[in-house]
Amino acid sequence: METSGSLGHGCTMRLQRFLARAGVASRRGSENLMTAGRVRVNGRVVTELGSKVDPERDVVSVDGRVYALFDAHGYLMLNKPSGYVTTMSDPQGRPCVASLVPVDRFPGLFPVGRLDADTTGLLLFTTNGDVANRLLHPSCHVWKHYLALVRGVPGPLELERLRRGVVLDDGAALPAEASVLSQGDPRVSSVCPGGIPRSCAVVGLRIREGRKHQVKRMLKHVGHEVLRLHRDQFGPLRLEGVDEGAWRLLEPGEVGMLEELGQKEAAHAR
Repeated sequence: METSGSLGHGCTMRLQRFLARAGVASRRGSENLMTAGRVRVNGRVVTELGSKVDPERDVVSVDGRVYALFDAHGYLMLNKPSGYVTTMSDPQGRPCVASLVPVDRFPGLFPVGRLDADTTGLLLFTTNGDVANRLLHPSCHVWKHYLALVRGVPGPLELERLRRGVVLDDGAALPAEASVLSQGDPRVSSVCPGGIPRSCAVVGLRIREGRKHQVKRMLKHVGHEVLRLHRDQFGPLRLEGVDEGAWRLLEPGEVGMLEELGQKEAAHAR
């Protein structure tokens, strides 16, 4: 393998792009794997980010596991239960979402984004690193909808503050769509199976960012502590017909919408 350029035969691509397309990690995550010395090409450790490979000829492995490009990528949604961390492995031995999805059936499967350990709901998985990277890029704001059980009942002024965009400690949040759900709304059962407790409310919040603990921080900023949090939408995907802890493959139409969304967001970012 030639680490400073193309291999001189076939169709070559940058190694981090190959890793992303093979579903190993996002483009940035693949670069981190390379610089950490965890990637080998034809048995040799490769750390130089400018390195290129020929997908048809070179053998690429990460931590000893060989990867190849997929003819068809895998896409699925998980209804994540509480208590699971959004990682494929955890050095502390905590329960991971990897144990809930078919990683043997889809080598290279990984989650697109994160949910806190105590947050439940829709978590997208794919083997398509290119699409995942585009959907997660900071400049590409994909709509996500959450249901939050909060202490107290937000009034019109507090909801309006969320709609205008509150200022958090790491900068102003983009305007959100916010509403208080009624007791009879069927979505309430996602966070309150027994109904809304007294002196509490369920808030529907639709945001276009994905900062750490963002929904919890936004609602706390307007005076309402989040007691439970559930995500029921991610982009065009809705969490329907999937029991807690279970998963389902995306329908072809859902995959098409997701890939089209990634292409649109990438074009918008340029």
